[in-house]
Order: sequence, then C-alpha cells, then structure tokens
Amino acid sequence: MNWEAFLAPYKQVVEELKVKLRGTRSQFEYQSSHSPIEFVTGRVKPIPSILEKAKDRDIPLDNIEKEIYDIAGVRVVCQFVDDIYTIVNMLRKRDDFTILEEKDYITKKKESGYRSYHMIIEYPVEMVQGRKLILTEIQIRTLAMNFWATNEHSLNYKYKGSIPKEVKARLQRAAEAAFKLDEEMSKIKHEIQEAQRIFHRK
Repeated sequence: MNWEAFLAPYKQVVEELKVKLRGTRSQFEYQSSHSPIEFVTGRVKPIPSILEKAKDRDIPLDNIEKEIYDIAGVRVVCQFVDDIYTIVNMLRKRDDFTILEEKDYITKKKESGYRSYHMIIEYPVEMVQGRKLILTEIQIRTLAMNFWATNEHSLNYKYKGSIPKEVKARLQRAAEAAFKLDEEMSKIKHEIQEAQRIFHRK
C-alpha cells in the first residue's frame, strides 16, 4: 500500500478542521465573549497504530478506510463541562460535514474513568481526482479530562493495555478527582469569566 497517498486526505482533513475550529475560537474573542474553545489539536494515526488496530479487530487492509474511523483525529479542549455541549451544538449546526455518530462518555463515563465527548463525522475533501469522504473523529473534553486521558494513554502504552490493578484503582480515583475539579470550577464559572474579561481588557 502507498501509505503516503492513502494518508494525504486524512492530513488535509486534520489541517482544515484545525483552521476552522481555531477560527471559531478567534470569532468569540473578537466579540469579547467567552470562547468555549480553549485550544484545538489534531493528528493522523501513525501507520503502526493503524496496523495494530486492524489486526486487533480483524479488519482487512482493504477495509480500514470504512472501518477505522479515527485515522484522522481532532481534539477540542475547553475550560468548563458545559462548554463541551456548547461546542457539540455548534458542530451539529455546521453544513460542511455530516455527523454519523455521537458518544457521550461524560454523562456515561467508561469503566476506566475516561470522560470525553466523541463525534464521528464524514468530512468531504477536495482531491485532484474529485471529492472524497473521510471518516474523522472529533473529541471534545475539558482541560482536566484531557490531563487524565493523556496520562491514562501513556500508562496503557507502557503496560500494553494491561494496567496493574493498583495503578488502575488510582487512575479511577484520579478520574473522579478530575471530574470533581470540573464540577467545582463550573460553580465559579461566572467569576472566572469576569476575571478573564477584565484581564483581556488590560
């Protein structure tokens, strides 16, 4: 397989979505209102990870385009939990892609303690040969959820998906502490936003 040619449209999707979502963030700032978007990152899954996922799920190489939906991934990180739903509603109104599936791991967290909001979208990319629809995953989470998930990902990588029981228990406690932090911050959200507005006016 020519991986460079195969991954080119995925790279394009990630770049385009990053530009669009960062543009949305700037628009909020121009209006001097609170931006629900703190920052945006994106990546294309590395080839070894794609192959590993295909192998784990028994997906033939010919089918990875249709069956692996997170080859292109964009992450939107926010300050507050309700910002996540503001972004979700904003994305639902867009007409430059189609939402295929939504998974709310915030109201229904994973057993590990993982919390995030996932959207699987179909994004049209203009190629030389014509338009191509690319499956892409958008993850929306708070700074606290992102901090936890980044560390859990590293531990999963270290222990090859079999995190020791004691470490797993600590991770679950940390996930609850991170969510408690989000809840407490939400209670003083208006004070924080007012402070930020004063700071930006300076």
